[in-house]
Amino acid sequence: MSNQLKSNDEIRKHLESKNIKYLIPSFVDMHGVPKTKMVPIAHLDKMMGGSEFFTGAALDGVPQDVSDEEVCAHPDPDSCMIVPWREDCAWFASDLWTEGSPFPACNRGILKRVLADAKSMGYTVNCGIEAEFYAFNDDDNQLDPMSSLPNLKKPAYDGVRLMDNLDLWLSETVDSMNELGWDVYSFDHEDGIGQFEIDFDYTNALTMADRFVFLRVLTNEMARKHGGYTSYMPKPYGDKAGSGAHYNMSLASADGQNLFDVGSGEDPRGCGLTEIGYHFIGGVLRHLPAIQAVSAPMVNSYKRLIVKGSTSGYTWAPCFVSYGNNNRTNTIRIPGGGGRVELRSADSACNPYLGMAMMIAAGLEGVKEKIDPGEPHTANLYYKTDEERAALGITWLPRTLAEAIDAFEADPLSRQVFGDLMYDSWVESKREEWMSYQNHVSDWERERYLKFF
Repeated sequence: MSNQLKSNDEIRKHLESKNIKYLIPSFVDMHGVPKTKMVPIAHLDKMMGGSEFFTGAALDGVPQDVSDEEVCAHPDPDSCMIVPWREDCAWFASDLWTEGSPFPACNRGILKRVLADAKSMGYTVNCGIEAEFYAFNDDDNQLDPMSSLPNLKKPAYDGVRLMDNLDLWLSETVDSMNELGWDVYSFDHEDGIGQFEIDFDYTNALTMADRFVFLRVLTNEMARKHGGYTSYMPKPYGDKAGSGAHYNMSLASADGQNLFDVGSGEDPRGCGLTEIGYHFIGGVLRHLPAIQAVSAPMVNSYKRLIVKGSTSGYTWAPCFVSYGNNNRTNTIRIPGGGGRVELRSADSACNPYLGMAMMIAAGLEGVKEKIDPGEPHTANLYYKTDEERAALGITWLPRTLAEAIDAFEADPLSRQVFGDLMYDSWVESKREEWMSYQNHVSDWERERYLKFF
C-alpha cells in the first residue's frame, strides 16, 4: 500500500474510501501460481490475523500431509493493491503460517529469509524484472496473435503491431500498472509473433516478486476482456524467440545508496561495477547451474536456452556460465552504465520468490567470501567453439531440466535456501515432471518413426 498503512483501522478506512467489498489474501504454490480465498471486508481484522486456512496437501509444493495442521495466510499490509479489473477487490500478498509460526516452505518466506541475511550484512536488495510474454486469441488455434495484421518475418520492435495491440488490451494493461504505482517506462513488440515486453521501475526484491506474480494475472485478465490470453510459457514457438524474465539486481546500503554503482570511481574491468558487485557476480557464477534450475524451471525452458533456432538466427538466450559487459551472449550481463547485475537465464515461467532467493543467496556468498569472477567476456561467445570456450574457463549451463535438477541437488546452497521441506518437494515434483515428459510420445516422434521402415 503506497502510504504504508499498518493498523487494521487505517487499512479499513482506506479500502472503504475506495468502495472495496472483497479482500484477496494471496499466496503462491511452488510454480508461482496464486491461491486464495475471498474475504468480505467486514472480516478484515480476522483475515489480517490469519483466519484463512488452506490444506497444503491439496496444492503443488505446499509440502504437507493430509493429517498436518493447515497453513494460513498472513497478509502483508504494505502489499495491498486495488485489483484493476475488479475495483471492488483488494489484493494482499501473504505469508503462510502453521501452528502459530511461519511455514518453513512458504515461497515468500524463503525469499524473506534470504533478505534477512542481506539485512544482517547491512544491505537491502533492489530488483527489476523485464517481463516478456505472448498475447494470443483464445480460439482453437492457440498460437493466433491478437493483432489481425499479417505476420512479419522479423517483428522485433515493430511499431505498427505494437500500436494495433494498444487498442486491444495493451493500453489498459500499462494504464493499470501505472495506476498501481509501478512506473512503466517502456514497452515494445518483441522478436516473436505476438510477443511483448513491458519494463517498469525497480523496487525492493520482495515487492518486485509480489508484482511479477500479480502481473501475470493482470495481463491475462486484460487480454481476456478482448477474447485473448497471455502466455508465460518460455518457448511457445520452436522457431521463434522465447520469453525471458531477466532479474536486474543491486545491493544498497541502509540509506539507499547503490553499492554496485561505481559512480566517478575507477573500474579496471571496465563494466561500471564496484568490487562488491563483482564479488556478487562471483557467487552467482559459482552456483549458476543450480540457480538456473529454479529461474528456468520447466521442460520447455530449455528449448529457449539454445544458441540458434529462431527465425532471427541466434536466439540471444544465455547458454554459458559466464559474465560480461553489455554483451548479451553472457548469462550474467552488466548493462550499459553499470550499477546492476542482470541474470538472463530467468524466464517468464519462474517462481520469482524462489528464483530471486537463490540468486541473492549466491551473490551474498560471493560478497562474504570476496569471490573473484575473473575478467569479463566481451566477445560474442556464440561464435567460439567448445574448445575455445573451455580455454577461457567457460562451461555450458544445464541443457535440459534433468541436468538442471542434477545441478540443483549437487549444490549445498539449494537445501540451505529452500529448507528441507521445500527442497524435497521441489526435487520430487521436478523429477516427476521430467519423467512425464520423457514418457510422452510426441507428434515429432510419430512423424519421424511411425513409417520409418
